[in-house]
Amino acid sequence: MPNITAVTGFILMGLSNIRELQTLCGISFLLIYVVILMSNFLIITLITLDQKLQSPMYFFLKNLSLVDVFLVSVPIPNFFISSLTHNNSISTLGCACQLFFMASFGAEELFLLTAMSYDRYVSVCIPLHYDIIMSSVNCVLLVGAPWVIALFFAAIYTILIFSMPFCGSNIIPEIFCDVPSLLRISCSDSFVAIYTSLGIALCLGVFCIFCVVISYFYIFSTVLKIPTAKGQTKAFVTCVPHLIVFTIFIATVCFVYLKPPSNTTSITDRLFSLLYPVLSPALNPVIYTLRNAEVTSALKRLFQMFYSRDSFHLTCQII
Repeated sequence: MPNITAVTGFILMGLSNIRELQTLCGISFLLIYVVILMSNFLIITLITLDQKLQSPMYFFLKNLSLVDVFLVSVPIPNFFISSLTHNNSISTLGCACQLFFMASFGAEELFLLTAMSYDRYVSVCIPLHYDIIMSSVNCVLLVGAPWVIALFFAAIYTILIFSMPFCGSNIIPEIFCDVPSLLRISCSDSFVAIYTSLGIALCLGVFCIFCVVISYFYIFSTVLKIPTAKGQTKAFVTCVPHLIVFTIFIATVCFVYLKPPSNTTSITDRLFSLLYPVLSPALNPVIYTLRNAEVTSALKRLFQMFYSRDSFHLTCQII
């Protein structure tokens, strides 16, 4: 038997080997992270406080923003700390936790976007039964059940990946532990775990894409039958932001995980690996806020409320 040494920890290469660039990259991504947190927490606050944003659509949007916060919080804080300390090592347990949380939050985002497409389908195609079908109980089930499935899937996914032995190089050419990099450094002769884990992920992804495609097929069929252009525009404005968000998320995931395998990775490849945990959480608030008049109005009301309070306190102090 060849002499192999079991890997007990990993080295995340990050974006650069130069210390000054490491620090610059860490600070840059920290600023991006703060902006993402502020924008998503702003949406959560708006929907929670504003009584006019209590419909099922905004309930799903609030949960989507919460999942985005969780998703982007897995790789970026650790990357920032390692960039400042110039210590890129991560334990096997830490790597497994990263993989588990990335898989669970990524799967939950996919399931949640699928549930949101069903909400849009009921709203456009079955409007008279909308309040009954999308009751508060059903909305909670549509959000809660995917969490159970996502956590169960992530647990199986992580166990199968880390059931394989790792030997030889312990260098992961990314800023966080992802499946393609772990598979490259595995020395397992059995591909059962690989095919099982990838098969589960592929089946879940295809099922969600199929559900969204069917939903929007019926949505667009119904919208095109609306006699007035104003009615069609209103329906499209309601549905298009969600379709854009879903398309961006699926496209980035496919770009990262379905690209041809390579033994070497460039800085560009490492940056692209951050597409789905960073791009979607960054764009979701922008797409929903700028394209949604109700959210924009709620934002104005929130600012007016704080401005009125500040003016009242200032007046009291002067008196």
